[in-house]
Amino acid sequence: MYWYSDRMVLGLVGARPLAAAEAPAYVAAAERLASRARVPKPRLYLIRDPYPRALSAGRGGQGQTVVVSTGLLAAMPPAELEGVLAHEIAHAQRHDVAVQTTATVVAATVLELSRLGGWFQRALLFVLGPIASTVVHGLLSPRREFAADQRAAELCDSPHGLADAIARLDQASELVSFAGNPATGPLHVVDPFENRGLAALFSTHPRVAERVRRLRALEPDQKEGPRSGP
Repeated sequence: MYWYSDRMVLGLVGARPLAAAEAPAYVAAAERLASRARVPKPRLYLIRDPYPRALSAGRGGQGQTVVVSTGLLAAMPPAELEGVLAHEIAHAQRHDVAVQTTATVVAATVLELSRLGGWFQRALLFVLGPIASTVVHGLLSPRREFAADQRAAELCDSPHGLADAIARLDQASELVSFAGNPATGPLHVVDPFENRGLAALFSTHPRVAERVRRLRALEPDQKEGPRSGP
């Protein structure tokens, strides 16, 4: 699972490798931020999905994969996109991504077992859902997100790009419902699933308002931070 969990996640979300020519500024930003964080450049993958979202998976600094959707690349200005990238690279630098990926793959596997129940699928899900949730909450803490947010602000020399990106992603989740395996929610920068039903069992992110407040407090006298890159 340690060596192949990232491939499992890529299969769950339907991602494919991103060619540098498809988003040269994004690729350049990933190289620059990884160099600043002193971690290897992450492998970049793309989801053909108009819904804006970003997530990462892998084994930490030595094997991280960052996935973004076409909707996110189209919707975000450079400062926000770099903030999202920096957040994911911060998770790799802190070795959070290995724990997050393992927890997600275990939880997703447990959920998939309910499909074997046939007519008893709903009953099995009632039993297996809380078990999968316990795995996720036992391994992950909201403090990881706060720490990654702060480190991302340092990598970008400003907290405001990430703060704006988090707010934008949260608005998207309120306006458009998202379908997928809810166990993957903890891997996203902002959980795209509605916080109810089965998805509520896997909600490990702190409140968006609190994340934005903490980020803004890092640089309270400046409404918008300097933009790095082109």
